[in-house]
Amino acid sequence: MSTHIGAKPGEIAERVLMPGDPLRAKWIAETYLEDAKCYSTVRGMLGFTGRWFGTEVSIQGSGMGMPSASIYAHELINDYGVKALIRVGSCGALSEDLQLRDVIAASGSSTDSNMNRMRFDGLIDYAPVADFGLLRTSVEVAERRGIAMRVGPILAADAFYTDRPDLYDTLADYGVLAVEMESAALYTIAARFKARALTLLTVSDHIKRGEQTTAQEREQTFSQMVEVALDTIIA
Repeated sequence: MSTHIGAKPGEIAERVLMPGDPLRAKWIAETYLEDAKCYSTVRGMLGFTGRWFGTEVSIQGSGMGMPSASIYAHELINDYGVKALIRVGSCGALSEDLQLRDVIAASGSSTDSNMNRMRFDGLIDYAPVADFGLLRTSVEVAERRGIAMRVGPILAADAFYTDRPDLYDTLADYGVLAVEMESAALYTIAARFKARALTLLTVSDHIKRGEQTTAQEREQTFSQMVEVALDTIIA
């Protein structure tokens, strides 16, 4: 049992989906997994293990922001032997040609966080990227399912509310598709501890156009992303 996850040894699968919202973790487990069982309710950050087409998969909530996601990724890998992690989350679109509910696979993750600068003593701007095998598989799965998934870089931001929205325009000019709050930490920790990681996102709002989905839609209606993630994690 780790500090923040209440699972016993063997209760967490080597393959894990990581939504930020614990209620989304519950919805995924109950909707998709066979014989899903809850292994942790610590701090309300729910975790479940079940089977997807006969393969054990766990769903673990990770909270909001890189500090929270870092804790869960670190403990899943180091305390429970997790080998592959796919974040399934929501994002705000920066690219003009993205629409609400579009699915994105994040090839890399820029960040305004100081976490990696401190990790490298301020000498290196480390570039966190997805595991290529998982990324390639997700593209193949999306094509097979007829889902028009976009692949490209995103921003993992420390702050949800910002006084510098003009920076989003600059990032869009450089091809950054969307903004969320966890992926850079997940990619960095997975690289450090020799695990594989990928971030799949559904566009929940469009920052430039002011469009947005409801809280219930963000919790429960991102089925295309989840199905791509489940098929990818067991491949």
